[in-house]
Amino acid sequence: AIALAIEAEPEMAERRNLLLSVPGIDETTAAILIAELPELGSIDDKKLAALIGGAPIAYDSGMMRGQRHIGGGRTTVRCALYMATLSAIRCSTTIKIFYTRLRDAGKPPKVAIVAAMRKLATILNTILRRRTPWTSQQHGC
Repeated sequence: AIALAIEAEPEMAERRNLLLSVPGIDETTAAILIAELPELGSIDDKKLAALIGGAPIAYDSGMMRGQRHIGGGRTTVRCALYMATLSAIRCSTTIKIFYTRLRDAGKPPKVAIVAAMRKLATILNTILRRRTPWTSQQHGC
């Protein structure tokens, strides 16, 4: 039903095709992003990170410096982007290089995945803002 609604609306169909040009993004993820995140392509990257719940939140109190965790935002979008990031780490050289660089720098796997997720969200935001399909040369690390 969602796929038919996206096909019926020309602007949504164009957004879907642009999202599908990115390695790691499939039909389901594109549909979730179109339905749950209509702001994609029209907001800045920091607001996008907060909106998807990919921005770190500090748990500090007084002199104590706590750990940073991600949270808040739109859970369905964050879950879809997380799974898309796992796929992109395998099939997209850009995201794979970024993830590997963080792992080689000593970051834990989940921290590197969340950073790659935020990078993927930034790339998707840029693609929809510029209305140009994915090219690895343009969106490289």
